[in-house]
Amino acid sequence: MNQILVTDKVFITPEFKRKKKAYKLNFILSIVAVSLLSTYCIYAAYDRDKSEAVSQVLLADMETTERLTSEEPADTSSTMRKEDNVIIVVLDPNEQAVEEEVNVDDLAEAAGIDTTVYTASDGTQYTTIAKIYIPKIEVTYPILSQTHADILPELMKIAPCKFWGAEPNEVGNFCIVGHNYRNNKFFSKVPTLEVGDTIDITDTKGRTLIYEVYDKYVVSPDDVECTSQNTNGKKEITLITCTNDSKGRVIVKAVVK
Repeated sequence: MNQILVTDKVFITPEFKRKKKAYKLNFILSIVAVSLLSTYCIYAAYDRDKSEAVSQVLLADMETTERLTSEEPADTSSTMRKEDNVIIVVLDPNEQAVEEEVNVDDLAEAAGIDTTVYTASDGTQYTTIAKIYIPKIEVTYPILSQTHADILPELMKIAPCKFWGAEPNEVGNFCIVGHNYRNNKFFSKVPTLEVGDTIDITDTKGRTLIYEVYDKYVVSPDDVECTSQNTNGKKEITLITCTNDSKGRVIVKAVVK
């Protein structure tokens, strides 16, 4: 028995102890790395869901405005109305209206389009220029107006945005960019669209035009040829999103039926 015990001790060398410590350290580091990665993924999902919630609130406000402005006589409890060139935003019918000191005529002249400004619960203002509905993939979102490229990444977390080109439902190429989160949100399913599918665009004037997909292809991130405004007098839209590996850009082209 004593001989056996001595033999066992012989194999517990300093090198063995070093490897054992290294194994334990690697195991602990692996646990920490997995925990950090899991935390990041959970936070990213939470952030996306939070942004999605803001987008849906904006969409609900847009649809409420569309409904109220289409009624005759006009309902004075509208969530958005124009009075003396001042945009008045009502977040809740039971709350007091919040006046935003924005001159409507100056805004329209500068942008060349009708816009609608909404204020979120945290005080952030968002300017919407249209609504997009894609029947095949069952997504509906407001389209935000972006006037500065440096804020586009932040706005894209909330909803699809105008990237370039003509205004909604006007002659030219209205280019819209949206995130591909590889789930059911934003433009994640845009790559599944095919020639013949339809896309509805409703502008702030209440006009809804139906566009039919006529082309789809993938380009490199620095290829912006798809934003060309040479449409031969037609009304077109271009949807832009990332490929699933984020290495390319999926381009979907559609024209008024």
